[in-house]
Amino acid sequence: MEMPVRIERSNVPLTFDERPLEKRIGLIILATDHTTEPDFRRMVASERIGVYVSRVPYANPVTPENLKRMQPALTQAAQLILPDEALDAVMYSCTSASVVIGDEEIARAIRAAKPGAPVVTPPLAAVHGLKALGIRRISVLTPYTEETSAPMAEYFAGHGFAIESFTCLGLDDDREMARISPGALVEAAHRATAPAAEALFISCTGLRSAGVAAEIETAIGRPVVTSNLATAWACLRLCGDATARPELGRLMTIAGYPG
Repeated sequence: MEMPVRIERSNVPLTFDERPLEKRIGLIILATDHTTEPDFRRMVASERIGVYVSRVPYANPVTPENLKRMQPALTQAAQLILPDEALDAVMYSCTSASVVIGDEEIARAIRAAKPGAPVVTPPLAAVHGLKALGIRRISVLTPYTEETSAPMAEYFAGHGFAIESFTCLGLDDDREMARISPGALVEAAHRATAPAAEALFISCTGLRSAGVAAEIETAIGRPVVTSNLATAWACLRLCGDATARPELGRLMTIAGYPG
């Protein structure tokens, strides 16, 4: 018969840091999202900044009605991110849902679980980013259908932008949107940019457009703001990280975030 293992409690005195990482960002993303986590791991996460994720139920197709159905799940999703601990920012990662639900309604739902936390949505982060770049006239590219794109056009026009062109790709499944190749995104972005536009906004957190934003800027000769680039920029600046990273796009050279 083997002798039982003797377990001893260490008498080494322990010290504790206030937090495991200095800054904490919460992400609320769709159950079907393939792209936000890799983008934030690449652009935001570091030894100083932690990124913590919660997912909400979502069923395709991408329609205004289906997007609105996520609203009741937002408070619980926020509660599940490091319960009872403060976050330095919470980002809801769906551009089209943010438009149809409303930025203020999303912020209210999230702050019910995380009082006082700055709330970031992709469309509002894009608005702040475009204005920080001094942009007024824009082209817009979305992967959505015309029905889902229409509220997006109204949103940006309502925030004071002149829309020189608006192009959609006609997809209604966010998993297909995530599979669009980077090369195809560059080509679509080039074709979607009107001569009079001062910048291009590419909507959808599911697209892998943030990874080719700088390449698109070179191709079209003007700034590019994508959903995930805008939210990454906003979250970094809210965490006090003003490091210029031009290799990610011109937006990442803007130090301040006015949100």
